[in-house]
Amino acid sequence: MKRRGIAGRSLALLVVLGLSGPPADVPAAAETPRTEWGRCPDDVVAEAAPTELQCATVHVPQDYTDPEGEQIGLTVSRLAATDPDKRRGILMLNPGGPGGSGLALSALLVSRGLPSSVTDRYDLIGMDTRGVDRSTPVSCGFTADSPYYSNIPPYAVDDAAVTAQAEIAERTAEQCADNDPDGRLRHITTANTARDLDRIRAALGEEKTSYLGYSYGTALGAAYASMFPERTDRIVLDSNIGDTHLDRDGMRRYALGMEQTLPDFARWAARRHGSYGLGRTPAQVRASYLTIAGTLDDAPVAGIDGSLFRLLTFGHLFKRTQYPRLAQTWQALREGDEATARGLRAAHGEKGGGALSPTDNALSVFLSVTCNDVEWPEDVTTYRRSVAEDRERYPLYGAATANITPCAFWPYAPAEPPVEIDTEGPRNVLLLQNRRDAPTPHRGGKMLREKFGDRARLVTVDDSGHGVYVLGDNSCALNTATRYLVVGEMPEKDTFCRAD
Repeated sequence: MKRRGIAGRSLALLVVLGLSGPPADVPAAAETPRTEWGRCPDDVVAEAAPTELQCATVHVPQDYTDPEGEQIGLTVSRLAATDPDKRRGILMLNPGGPGGSGLALSALLVSRGLPSSVTDRYDLIGMDTRGVDRSTPVSCGFTADSPYYSNIPPYAVDDAAVTAQAEIAERTAEQCADNDPDGRLRHITTANTARDLDRIRAALGEEKTSYLGYSYGTALGAAYASMFPERTDRIVLDSNIGDTHLDRDGMRRYALGMEQTLPDFARWAARRHGSYGLGRTPAQVRASYLTIAGTLDDAPVAGIDGSLFRLLTFGHLFKRTQYPRLAQTWQALREGDEATARGLRAAHGEKGGGALSPTDNALSVFLSVTCNDVEWPEDVTTYRRSVAEDRERYPLYGAATANITPCAFWPYAPAEPPVEIDTEGPRNVLLLQNRRDAPTPHRGGKMLREKFGDRARLVTVDDSGHGVYVLGDNSCALNTATRYLVVGEMPEKDTFCRAD
């Protein structure tokens, strides 16, 4: 299965009324059985190779208001600490999403250079969170030709496009309800997943857990650190969305992130004008983007319209290593290259037909978590107004990220309010944030720093892209986070890391 979340994703994916519910600090059951480790599923073994992992199943309540009721299985993985004499405990990992498979994330981090001083001291614990892939998976029944193919709504070229998208969003929400006869979708929330983390901690026989989460994994980590502060050891939150949940304002910040990140690509492309011809200056490259998008709005090339072009561009801004491919894509679509356009669609699973889409599970989990965590506006006029505002404020992508989502029509009301950040716990939250990041702009790190207060320190990195620790390439950030995980050295104040 192709990894979702921070580690890598299909470009078709990324990235209040509170009713009564269970208390935020539902404890792990005292009788939670210990885990029995064994061989991982074959696809996980293949993805992790040559790193060898062990896997196990931990059972948790589907509904924490009925802890003795139906149980669901969560698949977890372990890369055991390599030096028992130095072992500190467990380090839980989450790649983001929500909906990302994390069973092989430890192997990916090792392959990217995770320092041995970390692997000496921690059992790295990956997992598929509730509803994901190997952990009682859910499905809305999205097929390869489904009109709902991305967690980010399509760019709305005009007011009528918002109304048209509202019809798709409503049908999508109804489809999810129709494909949920057992009522599992309503229980997939950030708060419940945080409770699951604590059940896993208990099942592993640990008094506390450390945690490393990327992208949406920062919301999950922030929720856990707020619901179970006394059970947290060292918490690292990388590429922050700004709270314990993704709401409408959070999604609209994607457009801010694109405005801040595209200039890095534009400077890169301008220096290579002789090869790609996208503009001699960053301003000219930006103009090329707007021209190509507008042309494709009027005349799509082999199914690639302006909306999909904008989405492809957004996804390629996650890593600098994707810039050459993005430049090629701009070239081809500007020139009307139908063969390349068909290849782009095929590469991302949009081939048509009624077969279940390979992104069905990830899309279904994303919707469940995002829509269940917080109430979304239901009035289509609200979205039409915000699209008009953000089209002017963020011309590159604002009319997409402000567009209407299926959450406006979600069949389930939130069962409890979103988790509130707890400022009273230990000072053990290290926040890592690039200054320029398309899905999680720097503002998200600043927001979470302010909400945690003295519990947290923010490390700002003068770099571009999604992901800092190990997945990025900044020595200052790498050293700072490693020192914290290994010896517990938290910066005395917020830190700025210059570009290498």
